[in-house]
Amino acid sequence: MNAPRSVVRANRLFDGRAFRNGPVMVLVDGGKITDVDRTGAAPPEGMPVTELGDATLLPGLVDAHTHLAFDPRGHAQSQMLGDDDTTVLARMRAHAEQALHAGVTTLRDLGDRGYLALRLRQEHPQLPHLVASGPPLTRTGGHCFYLGGEADGPREIARAVADRARHGTDLVKIMATGGRSTTGSDPVATQYTEDELRTAVRTAHELGLPVTAHAHGADGIARAVAAGVDGVEHCTFMTREGIRPDPRTVDAIAAAGVFVGCTVVRPHPDLPAEALAVIEPYWQNQAAMHARGVRVVCCTDAGINPHKPHDILPREVAYFASRIAPNDAALASVTSLAADACGLGHRKGRIAAGYDADMLAVGGNPVHDIEALRTVRAVFRAGRRVNR
Repeated sequence: MNAPRSVVRANRLFDGRAFRNGPVMVLVDGGKITDVDRTGAAPPEGMPVTELGDATLLPGLVDAHTHLAFDPRGHAQSQMLGDDDTTVLARMRAHAEQALHAGVTTLRDLGDRGYLALRLRQEHPQLPHLVASGPPLTRTGGHCFYLGGEADGPREIARAVADRARHGTDLVKIMATGGRSTTGSDPVATQYTEDELRTAVRTAHELGLPVTAHAHGADGIARAVAAGVDGVEHCTFMTREGIRPDPRTVDAIAAAGVFVGCTVVRPHPDLPAEALAVIEPYWQNQAAMHARGVRVVCCTDAGINPHKPHDILPREVAYFASRIAPNDAALASVTSLAADACGLGHRKGRIAAGYDADMLAVGGNPVHDIEALRTVRAVFRAGRRVNR
């Protein structure tokens, strides 16, 4: 799917780390960026040129937490227990296309069924680049058991991790606590002991795979961090008495460079009261972690409810910026930082020589007005312009 040699020009650039005003010319060959010129030079003779004019060119966005198998308008547990693979795979393809058209060129799928994300990646390379965990590890009957990742005790956990490596997953996801999208599951409660989590991390690391832990409850977060996970998804710090961040755990997260997946949540009138009560302290906690130096990554958890369609990341970045960080830092959080979290920092999330030519062009200046991310002018995947 790699594109031939070509040139893309625009009036402004956000390169994944910093904003650059003034003309930019990006040279592409074989799906890779070969040069970024900001001198205003003319394009090489004979190369096709895409002139974007009054637009800002950015790296393609990276959503570090999504569930392509979940239809946000449906019920995940019922779908996963009832739909056949053909139905689920078609849904996943449509959701990936939806994200791509919004400018999301890399997706990290943190929970599919039957390793279907790996099949989707193989069969449809023109879609966003997929990073896939396969079915998340969970105790018998635990959170997202319906994805088929049940494993109890160290021996089963080690075997399950090895099975993911054999299938070719990019990482391992483990449910350190319960969650809201599974009947009867308690998001405060732990699902694994620290020793069990250590087994998962040790086995995965020996096989060259990072581990990220779903964790809402404070105890589950502390266990996961002590066990050496590479990432914590949600990191809500729920207790029976409300949201109670543990400073020692936060310090450990910062010191170890653990990525925190801040799955953006906003108040909606149809959310249950217990969920609404968590939202404000959740954001206060995320902002405090960011200020402490934790690598907080803006991501969506797309697919889990009607408020989470698969093209929502550009909207969620704006809300993230309003609560956590300035616009330029928020943009970095869904480009270079998110690429780092996905293990792709060497090839995604930057507009620089040697990086994949996954790019997004938007009207206006998103560093001044981050809502400009929703004014998509063009999307490029591996150097080819996406037909929107």
